[in-house]
Amino acid sequence: MNVLTKLKETAVSVIPVILIILVLGFTVVPVDKIILARFVIGGLFLTLGLTVFLIGVDLGIQPMGERCGAELTKKRSLLLLLICAFFIGFIVTAAEPDIQVFASQVKSVFSFINKLSFTFVIAAGVGIFILLGLLRSVLNLSFKITLFILYLILFAVMLFIPSGFAGIAFDSGGATTGPMTVPFIMALGVGVSSVRSDDKNSFGLTGVSSIGPVMAILLFALFYKASINSSVSEVISSAASASSSGVFSSFALIFPVVLKESLVSILPLLVLFIIFQVTLLKLSKMQVIRIIIGFLYSFIGLSLFLTGAGGGFSQAGLEIGIALAQKAAAFGGGWTVLLISTGFVLGAIIVCAEPAVWVLSEQVEHVSGGTIKRKILLVFLSLGTAAAVALSIIRILNGLSLKTILISGYTVSFLLMIFCPSLFSEIAFDSGGVASGPLTSTFVLSFTIGVSGVFKSSDSFGVIALVAMMPLIAVQIMGIIFRIKSRRSVKEVK
Repeated sequence: MNVLTKLKETAVSVIPVILIILVLGFTVVPVDKIILARFVIGGLFLTLGLTVFLIGVDLGIQPMGERCGAELTKKRSLLLLLICAFFIGFIVTAAEPDIQVFASQVKSVFSFINKLSFTFVIAAGVGIFILLGLLRSVLNLSFKITLFILYLILFAVMLFIPSGFAGIAFDSGGATTGPMTVPFIMALGVGVSSVRSDDKNSFGLTGVSSIGPVMAILLFALFYKASINSSVSEVISSAASASSSGVFSSFALIFPVVLKESLVSILPLLVLFIIFQVTLLKLSKMQVIRIIIGFLYSFIGLSLFLTGAGGGFSQAGLEIGIALAQKAAAFGGGWTVLLISTGFVLGAIIVCAEPAVWVLSEQVEHVSGGTIKRKILLVFLSLGTAAAVALSIIRILNGLSLKTILISGYTVSFLLMIFCPSLFSEIAFDSGGVASGPLTSTFVLSFTIGVSGVFKSSDSFGVIALVAMMPLIAVQIMGIIFRIKSRRSVKEVK
């Protein structure tokens, strides 16, 4: 394990974001210097935290997930596998930091929602759909057909819910696939596939499980008969008026909360590991020590990462979003182009700093034997996420229907599946989930909420949903290009 290499890779991902915001903050849209200082310090925390977290994933979370999946499959008890999968999905999701942050954001806009109930509904959705995803893998059902049927049901239900809740439902699908949930879900899928000697089914579990929370929240919304209209004015007012005295004040305030969230995220997995070790795994003493050290690294890394994201990135994203949107609202023209372009560039860069994206890209390169290069996957993911953030801003400016965009986008995704190799389709739907992690939930969502407040948009959510959707198109286009090049290579050999 080359620590310096990981540190270099994460720094290359985060530094461009810092530079862009600093250039904007010191030139066209001046921002309070204390906020910019916090932003830079937050970037340092992000870089160090992501590096340490990824080391922890390699040492602890990924080996545990793969071994659990493999051993459960070896027991040849489908019922046992599915029951364990549900409880694993429920526990890990309920403890996911992204969900805690997202539930708080929803509560701040819709005061009638109970945060705990909202969290448990999402967790149950993930648990049920992990169960369905593993069942598909074990029974060797077609990934494309399974996904088509599930999304058909999903969009049918969506037609009956208030429009204001559509964004929240689809955003919840992206928020569940955070730094704790994704590594374990993907490792579980790889473990099951390894026993069945079927690498083709190594991917897709994250994509299927991402549908669960969306379906759960859509059904949750059916219980509310009154029309739901979101308003972000109070959210913006409270965030923008946050005290800016002292560079380190925001980090000091958030750090105890982050430590608790990180502990709550790691502890259930550690308890699961102990239970599985006693009843199922029976690993050697050295293997157990290595995995526990991995959990410790993950806890430290996650704490640093979330401290940087919450203490420095969120407020800067909100301030930049408000400042650019105010210029665009007042002068239009070039300022509107700059606002959309900024969203595009931020989306392209920030996805490369997501912890789960690094885990997925490394796993794809490993499982494919180097055939699918990590850097190429990151390029297509960046393009997809960039287009998503830009489209989200265009939607806010023009009042476009989120439901229409989502139905159109997913229709294109399913049409591409006809021509795309199955492996790339599975990777694409996994990518859609992992692209929308803690940075999207903090910085990008704050940025678009700032824009929404200025333009008085009635629908403040939806950017995470679009970030989760666009990689489905981008990565499948990558798969189609890969297929065309492979066929040309075969013809040249002949």
